[in-house]
Amino acid sequence: MTLSFRYLLKIRKMSKVVLITGASSGIGRAIASYLHEKSYVVYGTSRNPKGGEFPFAMVALDVTKKETITTAVAEVIAKEGRIDVLVNNAGKGITGPIEDTPTDEMRSNFETNFFGAIDVIKAVLPAMRKQGSGVVVNVTSIAGYMGLPFRGIYSASKGAFELVTEALSMEVKPFGIRVVSVAPGDFATNIAAGRYHTPVFEDSAYKKVYRENLDLMDAHVDEGADPKMMAAAIHEVITKKSGKIHYKVGGFMEKFSIVLKRILPDRLYEKLLMNHYNL
Repeated sequence: MTLSFRYLLKIRKMSKVVLITGASSGIGRAIASYLHEKSYVVYGTSRNPKGGEFPFAMVALDVTKKETITTAVAEVIAKEGRIDVLVNNAGKGITGPIEDTPTDEMRSNFETNFFGAIDVIKAVLPAMRKQGSGVVVNVTSIAGYMGLPFRGIYSASKGAFELVTEALSMEVKPFGIRVVSVAPGDFATNIAAGRYHTPVFEDSAYKKVYRENLDLMDAHVDEGADPKMMAAAIHEVITKKSGKIHYKVGGFMEKFSIVLKRILPDRLYEKLLMNHYNL
C-alpha cells in the first residue's frame, strides 16, 4: 500500500458519511453535490438510481418500501462503518381543493412526506446511537408553517414533520444525536412536474380560482431561488455543534410570512393569504 493511498484512506475515514434521500434531482441533488465537493462521503438515494450520472454514490431506496430502506442503510454501514448525517429530503407535492382531492392521494402524500421519512430515521438511529453521535436533518417546507389554500395536504404533511422533529430532538439528545428541520421556500426545481395535481373538474365549485392558482404555484417554482442556497444552508447546519431546532431558507417575504402568522390575529392573517391567492 503506497503512502499516498494510505493518506487518502485516512482522509476518507475522517470524512463524515452522509445519507441523502431523494438525491437524484432538485434540492436533494444540489445538497449531495455540494457536500461531495466539501469532501463528505455522500450516498444519495432514489427509487431507481441506475442510468443517471452522479459525482457521488447512489443507492436504491424508496421511502414507501421499508425493505429498500433497510437494505440501503445496511449497504452504507457495511461500506463505511457509520452514518454521521441523514438528510431526510425525499418528498412530493400535492395540490387541490380539500373537497376535490381524492383521500387516497392524501394518504399517499403522507406515506412519502411523513411516514416514509420517519421509517428512514428509524433505520438510521440504531447506528447513530451505537457511535454516540449523529445529525438528522429533516427537510420540511415554509408551507408547513401555515395552511395554504389548494396546498393544504402538503402543508399538513410538512407541518406534522416539523412537530415530530421537535419531539424526536428531545428523545434522542441523550444519545448524542442532534435533530433539526430545514424549511425551504420556493426553489427552481422540477417539483411541480412531480406533484399530484387534483384535476380541475368542470363541475367543481373551485374550478376558476383553483385553475388560476395552479398557474401561480408553478410560476413561484419557476421563479424560485437557486437550490445551491439550500445546499449551503444545510452544510452550515450540519457543521454546527449546537444551534436551533428549526431553520428557514428562502426569500425575505417567505420567511417574514411566518413572523406575521405569529404576531397577527388569525383572521387578519387569513385575509392576507386570501388576497394573495385571489380568494
